Amino acid sequence: MTNKVCVLGAGSTKYGKLNESIIEIALSAAKDAIESAGITPKELQAGYISNVFGVADKQVHMAPVIMSNLGISHVPGLTIESACGSGSVMFREAFANVAAGFYDCVLALGVEKVTHTGTAHSTTLFSYCSDFFYEGGNGASFPGLFASMARAYMTTHKATEEDLAHVAVKNHENGLLNPKAHVRKKITVDEVLKSPVVASPLKLLDCCPFSDGASAVILCSEDFAKKSGRPYVEIIGSGRGASPAAVQGREDITTIPSTVAAARQAYKMAGITAKDIDFAEVHDCFTIAEVIDIEDLGFFPKGKAAHAVRDGATRLNGEIPINPSGGLKSKGHPIGATGVGQVVEVFDQFTGRAGERTVKNAEIALTHNFGATGASAAVHIFKKVDRK
Repeated sequence: MTNKVCVLGAGSTKYGKLNESIIEIALSAAKDAIESAGITPKELQAGYISNVFGVADKQVHMAPVIMSNLGISHVPGLTIESACGSGSVMFREAFANVAAGFYDCVLALGVEKVTHTGTAHSTTLFSYCSDFFYEGGNGASFPGLFASMARAYMTTHKATEEDLAHVAVKNHENGLLNPKAHVRKKITVDEVLKSPVVASPLKLLDCCPFSDGASAVILCSEDFAKKSGRPYVEIIGSGRGASPAAVQGREDITTIPSTVAAARQAYKMAGITAKDIDFAEVHDCFTIAEVIDIEDLGFFPKGKAAHAVRDGATRLNGEIPINPSGGLKSKGHPIGATGVGQVVEVFDQFTGRAGERTVKNAEIALTHNFGATGASAAVHIFKKVDRK
C-alpha cells in the first residue's frame, strides 16, 4: 500500500420495500454521497458497484449504466458480486486501487432490489448463493444451514434460544434510532421466542428481512481528502478470507474461517488488536451469526459471546457496541448494499451524523461482512480523524 485511503462522503437510501427502479435507487445513494463529499461527479475517476440480483430488475452490467446516468459515461465502472458479502468485497477492491495510486477519487456503491419478486422467488434467488449442488439444490436453505450452526453452537457451548433472542432485541433497539432502518420495531425476548419457527432453533424474529436499498461512499487519497476541507474517515486496515463453500466441508461449524482470516489481516495492517475497537458493524443475517462473528473477530473468547450479549456487553453503552445501526436484523439486508451500508454507519458515527445512536468517545471502528454462510468475508478498520 502506497497511499492512505479515506472515506470522504457517504449516502444511503432507506432500506425496505422500495418502489423505484434499481437504477433510481442507486442514483439516489450516489448523489447523496457525492454531495456529502462536496465534489461533483466529474471528479470521480472510477466506479465500483456491488450487486447480486440485478437480473431480478432486468439490469445487469450495472456499473456503466450507473456511471452513464451520473453523466460520466467515460469513467470506467466495475460490477462485483460475492453474494451477501458483495459490498465489502467491492469496497476492498476500491480501497486497493486508491491505495495503489491508480485513482485519487472513486465511487463505491452497493445496490439491490429484490422484494418485488415475492418471497418464494427471492428465497430461490438467495439459495443460488450457496454451494447449490450440495446445499440449495437439495433444499438446504440459509435458515436451515444457520440453524445447523446454531444447534451445534448451543450444544457445544451450552447457550440457549433465549441467548440468541437477546441479539435480536438489542439490534431492534438500535434500529429504532435509525430513520433509514427497514424494521423499526421494539421487540422482547418473549416475542422472539414465541415467533413462528423457521428452522429450529431459529424463529422468524431471529432472521433478517429481505430488503431493497442502496448505499454509497466516496473513497479518496489522503491528499484529496485534506484539500476538500470536508470531514473524512481514514481506512487503516483491510482483510479478506475464505471458507469451504459448503457448510459440510468445514471441520467446525461454530466458527467461520473466512472471518478469522480477514480479521487477522485487517488487525495486522492497522497495527492494532480487537481490544482497540470501539464499535463494530457485523454480519447478523441470523442471530447466531452475530454470536459467531464477535467471537471470530476476537471480541470474546470462543463460547462466551452468547452470554456476553445476554449480559449487555454489546449494547450501545456496553463494553463493545455491536451493530449500532440496527444491523441486518433491523436495519435490513439489501444484499449487494449491506457491506457498504456498514461503512456509511461508520462515517455517520465519526462525522456527527448518527444522532441518538452515536457511540460515545469512539475512535476506531470495524466492519465485517460475509457471503452466504461465510464462504467469503471482508473486514475493514477505520479511524476517526481529528480535523482541529
